[in-house]
Amino acid sequence: MLDMNQIKKNVVRWSKQSDREEAAAPGGQAPSPKQETVAAAKSRPAASAARPPANIGASILFKGELSGDEDFVIQGRVEGKINLSDNTLTVGEEGRIRADIIARVITVEGELVGDMYGTEKVIIRATGRVKGNITSPRVTLEDGAKFKGSIDMDPQAVDGAAASESA
Repeated sequence: MLDMNQIKKNVVRWSKQSDREEAAAPGGQAPSPKQETVAAAKSRPAASAARPPANIGASILFKGELSGDEDFVIQGRVEGKINLSDNTLTVGEEGRIRADIIARVITVEGELVGDMYGTEKVIIRATGRVKGNITSPRVTLEDGAKFKGSIDMDPQAVDGAAASESA
């Protein structure tokens, strides 16, 4: 037996896809396989942006050294050292961190005790509480954020500090 709703969905999907192909091709001609490949490569996001960030949930306690090649969100507790030098780290509102951190972008919405080395920037949200030093070329402290420590915004200091921390 035929399901009319399913047929309608397929017709709509097919017509939208053919409209896109006609619009993308110059003169209404079908694009060559090479044009399709180039267009797909340009529209494809970076590998770390393509997948959702890894997550440590609110009920998790992690002790030790945490490192990886993907973005990370921490809602639980972490004690030790965190190295995500080419990626972003977000300490969620429920996150409680006692660690030194190296990451491209560090965003703190929860509590952090330790030094931060952000190779691109560090952001402390209004709900964030930080005790430690920040070394990063760009730092944002939102109104209401709590911070106790020092800030070094010299880009060369960031590279030197991150290199000595990761060694």
